[in-house]
Amino acid sequence: MNDVVLNEAPAEGASIAKLPALGAIVALAGLADSTYLTVHHLTAQPVPCNIVAGCETVLTSSYAEIGGIPLAAFGALAYFIAFSLALLAAFGNRMTWTLFGIQVVLMSIFTTWLLYLQGYVIEAFCQFCLISAITTFTMLGVFIASRFTR
Repeated sequence: MNDVVLNEAPAEGASIAKLPALGAIVALAGLADSTYLTVHHLTAQPVPCNIVAGCETVLTSSYAEIGGIPLAAFGALAYFIAFSLALLAAFGNRMTWTLFGIQVVLMSIFTTWLLYLQGYVIEAFCQFCLISAITTFTMLGVFIASRFTR
């Protein structure tokens, strides 16, 4: 049985594909992080920043919203989609793993842009944003690894 993606749903007692299951777990971590930031943004509560200074600078910048919607809410949606696609792939849907890969590549490109903004435009970093970046790049790594594991 293929550990990466399956051509059909697993039979009774069959195991799920490991890399898509890992992708789903990592996506859940990103979903939790971005949901946390969204709630704090919508309730105007400051975010505790213990590792790096600059969370409030980043989270209250003009880049923190698009059309009045917190950027973290878009992240939560992206992570939910990635989670759903990976979970379906874990249970054998080959096309959803390909869609997961496309989703993660797009997320990685946008994350790179956000890291650039934090470092060179805003000149501050948010630890929760950095966690999100690590999460996104981890999902990308899982997807890339699946291409070499057949």
